[in-house]
Amino acid sequence: MASFRPLTDAYGLPIGKRRAPGDGSRAGPLGLPWQLELIGLPLILLLLIPLVALLVRTPLPLLSTYFTDARTLAAIRLSLLTSLAGTAAVVILGTPLAYGLVRRRTRLNRALEVLLDLPIVLPPAVAGLALLMAFGRRGLFGVALAGLGLQIPFTPLAVVLAQVFVGAPYFIKTAGVALGAVTVDLEQSAALDGASTSNVLRHVTFPLAARGLLSGAALCWARALGEFGATILFAGNLPGRTQTMPLAVYLGFESDLALAQTLSVILLGVSILILIAVRLLAGSPDGAE
Repeated sequence: MASFRPLTDAYGLPIGKRRAPGDGSRAGPLGLPWQLELIGLPLILLLLIPLVALLVRTPLPLLSTYFTDARTLAAIRLSLLTSLAGTAAVVILGTPLAYGLVRRRTRLNRALEVLLDLPIVLPPAVAGLALLMAFGRRGLFGVALAGLGLQIPFTPLAVVLAQVFVGAPYFIKTAGVALGAVTVDLEQSAALDGASTSNVLRHVTFPLAARGLLSGAALCWARALGEFGATILFAGNLPGRTQTMPLAVYLGFESDLALAQTLSVILLGVSILILIAVRLLAGSPDGAE
């Protein structure tokens, strides 16, 4: 009597049997071979080669020499102070806004979501010009600000406002996803137990969404730290006053390439650390080993 042989797939496993992790299979969920990813190799090389070239062409002695340069330290100090101040403002003002957007799905809130997405797609130069037209000496609110003795353009405050303008959407979008993942049932259960709205937010909602909020803050800070176009139009490029690291890189490219390389490597290192932190906060993808 002939023995029964079950149907097998291309890997010799019975159809319907799930492959265990680590069995050597490289196929994706649709059975696609891993070689398919090689199609994207030119794109990977395009992203990788310039970064490697920057590191190779910036030797360690050069980096150590210019890292202690007064211009470098001034740009680093200003970038850190303004980007951290801008990120703090975005977190304080943007967290309740993100929560309201995900909890109240009104037409007004949908319109606000479109408005908040605009800085992501808006060219930075346009953002800087818009800020100048709003808060410049001849801007929409320039006269009123001058009457109060305030001058925003070409000051560190202008740097912060430019960074907030371009960085806020990254925090609000990420925070909205994290806050929306907290089920309403948990909040209602806490409220039924007698917790006030502030206690529910402080002890239930925000702790559960903390990883997403931190990820959003990190992304906002990274975007603020690398901001260039809006800053140079609205705040100018004044060394020691409004010259951030990206602006110093631009100026150094014209006058001191070694300084530009040093600041570029520093920004690259900070960006890598921020991305690693965001991935750790967000957690590894499902199924990752």
